[in-house]
Amino acid sequence: MEPILQVENLTKQYPDFKLDHVSFSIPKGAIMGLIGENGAGKSTTINAILDLIKKDEGVVKFWGQELSSDPRNIKENIGVVFDGVNFYETLTPAKIGRISAAAYKQWDETAYDNYLKKLQLPPRKEIKTFSRGMKMKLSIAVALSHKPKLLILDEATGGLDPVMRDDMLDLFLDFVQDENHSILMSSHISTDLEKVADYITFIHKGKTLFCKEKDELRYQYGIIRCKTDQFEAIDQSEILAYRKRDYQWDVLVADKEKARRKYKTAAVDNASIDDILLLYVKGDQVK
Repeated sequence: MEPILQVENLTKQYPDFKLDHVSFSIPKGAIMGLIGENGAGKSTTINAILDLIKKDEGVVKFWGQELSSDPRNIKENIGVVFDGVNFYETLTPAKIGRISAAAYKQWDETAYDNYLKKLQLPPRKEIKTFSRGMKMKLSIAVALSHKPKLLILDEATGGLDPVMRDDMLDLFLDFVQDENHSILMSSHISTDLEKVADYITFIHKGKTLFCKEKDELRYQYGIIRCKTDQFEAIDQSEILAYRKRDYQWDVLVADKEKARRKYKTAAVDNASIDDILLLYVKGDQVK
């Protein structure tokens, strides 16, 4: 099945940073979580995918087409929410609805009004009076109301309280119930991704470290916690990353059940997405 979004060898060089041949793809009906430490290249990746910055190398295809081949129609089917608000502060949600109706052929005014009510956004108050969380909710309402098939979210839940964040995640899960819809979701809140993501792409220092099914990471990856003599006995080909903490070694492995059978004197714990990220970022890899 042709993916909704395919990214191949995406590269962008800056004086002090390089996005280095990033690749991943998103199938229809799926949510892709994009993770990595601050400065890893997540926002650069999203900006390059959307042609907001000029890429140096690589190919980005939406539904098998490059954005430049039919920009108006392709953009009509992409909803975008950035970590910040791109509306004039003196506008109201009602005015934004009228502007959006003129901008999008597929704009659904009824759906927009329903989102404003559901998200408790007053239609006639100026945006400058809104909290950060309210502004993020407004951006999400606008993105969903022009009936996109792909949502691209850059830290879109970051300004929301836990209850509203959970409501937003339910909206995203509803969105992908239509198997022609998909989401690319950059977030530093790993619990959000553990709830909704089907796949995880991990970008570290501008490179794709891996792109895997979330369930493989949650249910197969593990952390061996051991002393030095036990660490030295571990087969180096099985070590993904490791870190020494005082008198204990934490070792990330891809098959925790195999590790439990093989290294019976060591403790082997489950690995959360945060655990995996921290060990890759703060730990070391076998040379």
